Amino acid sequence: MTHRVIANIVRTPVSSPTHSIDNDDPNPPRGVLPRGAAASLSQGSEAAIGTGGERTPVSSRFQNTGLSPYWPYCGVARRMVQMAAGNQDLSSWNGFQWRRKMEAFGDNDEAIVATGVGGEIEAICTHGELTDKGRETTYALGTRLRRLYVDQLGFMPEIKSDTEDMYLRATPIPRALESLQQAFWGMYPTSARTQDFPPPVIVARSVTEETLFPNEGNCRRFRQLARLFADRAAARWNDSEQMDYLNKLWSKHMPESSPKVAVDAHPRLSGIMDTINASDAHGPATRLPSEFYDKKGRAILDRIAVEEWFAGYNESSEYRKLGIGALMGDVVDRMVSTAVDGGWRSESAASGSGIPEAGKSIKFAMSGCHDTTLAAILSSVGGFQDESWPPFTSSVAIELFSQAPSTNVDAGKTLEEFSHPSVPAKKPGVLSSLLGGGKSASKLPTPSETARTPVTSFPEETRDTLRKHYVRIRYNDRPVRIPGCAARAENHLAGDDTFCTLDAFKEIVDKFTPQNWQSECVANLGAGLHGPNDEARATAGF
Repeated sequence: MTHRVIANIVRTPVSSPTHSIDNDDPNPPRGVLPRGAAASLSQGSEAAIGTGGERTPVSSRFQNTGLSPYWPYCGVARRMVQMAAGNQDLSSWNGFQWRRKMEAFGDNDEAIVATGVGGEIEAICTHGELTDKGRETTYALGTRLRRLYVDQLGFMPEIKSDTEDMYLRATPIPRALESLQQAFWGMYPTSARTQDFPPPVIVARSVTEETLFPNEGNCRRFRQLARLFADRAAARWNDSEQMDYLNKLWSKHMPESSPKVAVDAHPRLSGIMDTINASDAHGPATRLPSEFYDKKGRAILDRIAVEEWFAGYNESSEYRKLGIGALMGDVVDRMVSTAVDGGWRSESAASGSGIPEAGKSIKFAMSGCHDTTLAAILSSVGGFQDESWPPFTSSVAIELFSQAPSTNVDAGKTLEEFSHPSVPAKKPGVLSSLLGGGKSASKLPTPSETARTPVTSFPEETRDTLRKHYVRIRYNDRPVRIPGCAARAENHLAGDDTFCTLDAFKEIVDKFTPQNWQSECVANLGAGLHGPNDEARATAGF
């Protein structure tokens, strides 16, 4: 099988809670391919999607317990750098180095220096900021990616002279970009980059068009659905025995204006979880009282938060479509382009230099996004059953493999051939020709020739090609079983139902890929939990 990696590193979102996992394991997975499959499959591309590292809470809570609102865990504040013009005509630019200190209101509203619990005035974090520990673990994630894809598999080169065969992207939230940068440096440190290595391109989108996280702020219908599912969780859990247990633990610490712990209290239950997980990931100086870390209480908290935020993906095709469908549509489009057209090429992608002769087939995509992104991806394909909230520095790898031409194929050779496809860069696309499109040889290829075309519209010849390619999702190095792929033998690799044919995978994703996300975001307003006539009620993963 040939393996292509579409890699996205996910950071935690503005309002969602995350806890930590151990990311320092020196041993990567034993192989991308399970025993017995290595002879028949080779890796073609990889998408790694992961949460951001440890961070501070997104707002100050429970100061009445003695928890300081200012955490001294951000050493970057001592060494900030931003670009500034060196002269009036903007013909020269220099790095403007500065140190950040925080100011706050004093007892009489006077301005005072903000200090940490130990009197620290340096390295003070802002809300939701990637901490020193978060930088350590996201860098460690990058070293794990290097050990697997460079050292173990030989899929990516040891030394990089540019990033033309990579696609790097981050959301507008600073910690997402910082987590991506740390992971990239971990994968390709200074010793693994040539002296003339140019600055890598990191793709960004306007927040109004952002699809790397479920975009409630800019999709009205999705915002409605998210509130409806949150209200349902509140109705289901607020008067339950489980919530009574949480109140016995924590209600004494709730504010007078909202004395009861509840899904929709202030702070919300997910906000309590945010502070618990962030404080648990750092030092003793920023810990809550011990009852907040009660094992049973945290399990209840996690279960309710996961239902509130992610149940919609399991139940509603509309929720999947508006929350994560645009991103998954892009991922699948690029995989199809790789399978039938020899690759999605960097000279026509935002991540490339724009120089045609420098263009390469993109092998590895890495994006800085959020825990809600990970859970949305997994839930939308039916792969998040009985899971806890994604820990800090979690990762999802979406991998594309191709059927090797023979069982005696040399894996390294296959990977090399896949990284330099025989399809010429300026040849009309195979899929385009099959669909009757075609284009002049002088035109650059587009990142995706599928343009949201459903797989059911593909010619049988193209579908046969897709059936010889396989998609696998790994969540924190564990293969994910997709129900619709596992249900039928023809939908997966013989002997391993976690390898889904690209044809079957696309058919599943097509069902929740929007044709026009922005238009669909203003459709069905006020139509209820499952849309008009319950038409959006559909189980994920099929």
